[in-house]
Amino acid sequence: MSEFVIIPRLVVADGNAAADYYLACFGGVERERAFLPDGRMVQAEIVIGGQELFVTQADGETALGPDDLGGSPVLLTVRVADADATWAALLEGGASVVYPLADQFYGRREGRLRDPFGHLWIVSQPLDPTTPSAPDPRPED
Repeated sequence: MSEFVIIPRLVVADGNAAADYYLACFGGVERERAFLPDGRMVQAEIVIGGQELFVTQADGETALGPDDLGGSPVLLTVRVADADATWAALLEGGASVVYPLADQFYGRREGRLRDPFGHLWIVSQPLDPTTPSAPDPRPED
């Protein structure tokens, strides 16, 4: 059986700042940070909770970030044991709230943030099945 791994690569305007932000907020470990001779960061390899995340600095041509595209079309979900702590770390680092963190009717505590580099994150924590959740806002048929 061959190996199959999908590694998200986030393209950002400031690769070094973004790599530092993700490391601080998610408690990751940096594996490598590579630079071009002109000093521009090509790639940072980060491991968070056993998962790889690559960060690349935008170049305006072949690597376009949210700033180049008018926003990010991708939602990244992080499933964590403590949504409130992760949420607070992301906000403290400069993220902005898109949807507030709250207990959802489908059994998760979730909210959506935009990080300082334009990427969208859903912070998700499974709720204890005995914890009451928000009512289902969908209309009944």
